[in-house]
Amino acid sequence: MTESPKERLQEPKKLRPAPSLTRRVLRNVLVPLALTWMVGAVIALVIANYFSEQAFDRGMLDDAYALSANVQAGERGIELLLTPREVATVLFDQVDKVYFAVQRLDGTLISGQSGLQAPLPVDGSRYRFSDVDYEGSTLRAVVLEHDAEPDISMPYRVIIAQTTLSRTALVRQLLGYALAPQILLLVLLAIWLWYGIRSDLRPLGELQRALDRRDVHDLSPVAVVETSRELQRLGNAVNSLFERLGQSVQAQREFVGNVAHELRTPLAGIRALAEYGLAQQDTAVWREQLERVSERQGRASHLIDQLLALALAEEARAGLERVPVHLDVLAEQTVLRHLAKADARGVDLGARGLDDGVVVLANEALVEGILDNLIDNALRYGGRTITVELAGRTLSVIDDGPGIPLEAQRDLMQRWAQGPEGQKLGQGSGLGLSIVSRYAELLGAELRLEAAEPTGLRVSVAFGAPA
Repeated sequence: MTESPKERLQEPKKLRPAPSLTRRVLRNVLVPLALTWMVGAVIALVIANYFSEQAFDRGMLDDAYALSANVQAGERGIELLLTPREVATVLFDQVDKVYFAVQRLDGTLISGQSGLQAPLPVDGSRYRFSDVDYEGSTLRAVVLEHDAEPDISMPYRVIIAQTTLSRTALVRQLLGYALAPQILLLVLLAIWLWYGIRSDLRPLGELQRALDRRDVHDLSPVAVVETSRELQRLGNAVNSLFERLGQSVQAQREFVGNVAHELRTPLAGIRALAEYGLAQQDTAVWREQLERVSERQGRASHLIDQLLALALAEEARAGLERVPVHLDVLAEQTVLRHLAKADARGVDLGARGLDDGVVVLANEALVEGILDNLIDNALRYGGRTITVELAGRTLSVIDDGPGIPLEAQRDLMQRWAQGPEGQKLGQGSGLGLSIVSRYAELLGAELRLEAAEPTGLRVSVAFGAPA
């Protein structure tokens, strides 16, 4: 059964495994190194070839001067005094074949090979080197011109040309001697780097294997071998991530445990009130029970809001964004938002010190949470007057209630701790001041509880100066 094109397109593509980090580092080191070495070798070879050419050309010019020393004027004019055997001795070479010609300036041959020609010197120079073709071979040639001398009345030129076998062989030897050791060194360097990189990256592999073997619930720090700064930073980053995850998991566990523990009682009370009301026939009893159910539901909702606030405060431990916040505007808006609730309870809620604009670097939601919890606590446990006061960068909530004894203030910063008035009234859950304390800590503000005059409690939050 053949597959349709659509089915073939829907098949997942097989991804090639990514190359190892050792191989990538080795490649990124060796490839540029090999290219640099190759360029350097070519440059060195060109320079060596240039100077070897200079040496060969200089030897060929010396041969031309040696022949010139044996050119004299004879009975038949200019002639070469050397016999062919003597010329062969002077121009002897074990590898290359050497050609020569002694010519008058008009090109007529005095001695040597006929037809041997080469470009003439220019710009007043006596000699010139060039590459020529002669009898189907490429030769290196030099032309040496002589002006009229005391013993020679007619000027002449000497041409020496030879094959390039020795030059080519020398270049090959230079290439071999230059490349072979460097290739060997490159191989040895690759082996050295391979073992060195593997050794340096071994702790990274051990860290990866340790993370693979770790249980999903284990968020304890991993052991980091401090072989390099980068590996140490990676290990610290992983441990920092584990720490943040542990805090988040702990906050979630606390939230779940708190909800399960604290909501069990109010939910059971709501159910009992509902069952009792359903068992009665009197509508007045029903109304009374419904009012009590509504009251219990409101307390349960308030408790859930506070638990969520604490959980969010724990989550905000890292990455909290701070922006300029106008405390005067925020305090005024918060007071206006609680006026209706205060009026319903017969409490005089007011503010002072909001005429001057005060800006601090904070988080608006956390500042609102501080004010909401402080005003809510004052409405529950305070007296008949509540004042929100702004003095500089210090925000205070003052009530004229019974206050809090000095020895009980530290305990009230802990979760689920209630003061005598809260226990007497049977309201609240002991989370309000712990939320305010945590928010102030996150904002870097100072929380103070002081006795108000003549009676009551002053809770102040002093913010730092904006950066």
